[in-house]
Amino acid sequence: MTKSPFKGTTGFKRIWNAYHYSLAGLVSAYRHESAFRQEVALGLPLVITALVFPVSYLSKALMICTVLLVLIVELLNSGIEAIVDRVSLETHELSKRAKDIGSAAVFISLINCILVWAFVLLDQFL
Repeated sequence: MTKSPFKGTTGFKRIWNAYHYSLAGLVSAYRHESAFRQEVALGLPLVITALVFPVSYLSKALMICTVLLVLIVELLNSGIEAIVDRVSLETHELSKRAKDIGSAAVFISLINCILVWAFVLLDQFL
């Protein structure tokens, strides 16, 4: 098996490169993916709300983690869509399935976020 030429760095240099690749990925997602921009626009006020809302630190963490999970799943979905489109723009059953499954993952993460926020808020007010 041939070693990948892209896997040559180790230690701090690898961490530094990974950091820059991650930032490039976030910038790319923000520039090119309207769903990611929408979720960031909704997520930032939610994170701020969670930070100032008078609930336990555990509740704050759960609220913030669910928002971040939506963003993570959206990034993965966008990656799936990009690679499917890279392979072929032609309509194909497997391409549709991959995109639909990615979309379903985003949908479930949004439901998870809504449920956690609802339970935390209900617990606070009831």
